[in-house]
Amino acid sequence: MTQTTTPTATAAAEGTATDGRKVLTQEQVNGFWKNGFLRFGKILDDELLETMRREYDREFELVSTGRSDRSMFRNLSGASTDDLDTINRSEKKMLQIMQMCERNLHFRKLVYNDAILDVIEDLMGPNIQLFHDQALYKPAHHGGPVHWHQDNAYWRCSPATLISCWLTLDDVDEQNGAMQLIPGTHTSLLDHAKAKQSDLLLDITEQIDASKAVVVDLPAGGAMFHHCQTFHYTAPNTTDRQRRAFAIHFMQPGTRSLRQQGYLGVSWGNPMLRMGLGNSGSGYFKK
Repeated sequence: MTQTTTPTATAAAEGTATDGRKVLTQEQVNGFWKNGFLRFGKILDDELLETMRREYDREFELVSTGRSDRSMFRNLSGASTDDLDTINRSEKKMLQIMQMCERNLHFRKLVYNDAILDVIEDLMGPNIQLFHDQALYKPAHHGGPVHWHQDNAYWRCSPATLISCWLTLDDVDEQNGAMQLIPGTHTSLLDHAKAKQSDLLLDITEQIDASKAVVVDLPAGGAMFHHCQTFHYTAPNTTDRQRRAFAIHFMQPGTRSLRQQGYLGVSWGNPMLRMGLGNSGSGYFKK
């Protein structure tokens, strides 16, 4: 297992944005499409980071004590249930709240964050729609794993051009649940089996070579971006450090859900985040 050597935000700041690019260097754009992911580094300033930590903790406290809607609250390490006693007593916890942007104004504002959308625009183009977001919390000592998978095995979106921003509110490394990815695995979709340890997760561990994985350590307030078909995994958190992560999943307008058998139109849950004409720095989606 190796540490990523993908250029960071500092490299982008020192580069020259040309051909319509907002922030990324051509090396970073090329690296994303070669590897299926990009380590950006710190993207949230300290003031915003503290705000998001406070609101993140508040939302998990409210939902875990039954004081807010729990329809989007799950323990991915356990059985499919909304029973709070079962979730709270679980030995392993990989806690998820879907659509934080629909329950908290600070997270609503975050999905429109210009620093994040500038990176997405450089990779995807100027027309950006929200697919969904999710808070993913691994508590200290008892944090469960998320098995090797490709996101689009869950989502079944077409075309498979979605890009995720994975944000960390804590320093993350391999021991407390940093993202691990296998470069160059985003070009096709594998058949996924149900995980043995959870009826909510898929697992392709037996089909892949995990020795090729790259661990993406990040500072608190850091971000990495990955394609919807890149193999990825996060390990259990048995340390004395919590791991608070937040993922924003972006798509192009006109994306079709094969699960819903229809196009994902603009709505409160799937808003347009940015619209514009002009060149995409990636060149990938130019007509």
